[in-house]
Amino acid sequence: MKAAELRGKDAQELKNELIELRKEQFKLRMQYSMGQASRNHEFSRIRKDIARIKTVLNEKARVSE
Repeated sequence: MKAAELRGKDAQELKNELIELRKEQFKLRMQYSMGQASRNHEFSRIRKDIARIKTVLNEKARVSE
């Protein structure tokens, strides 16, 4: 997911996307703790996507001030 794609979405869509990514991150953490993790590379991708979404949300919040 690229930041340019995220900037085209509104705040509510970004918040929904953030919730879905956090759920996915939680599921991966649980799989990893049980020793069932097969997609270890997904941890970093999800973490970076969450950071991108938060960055875009903060940019939108600053513009609206």
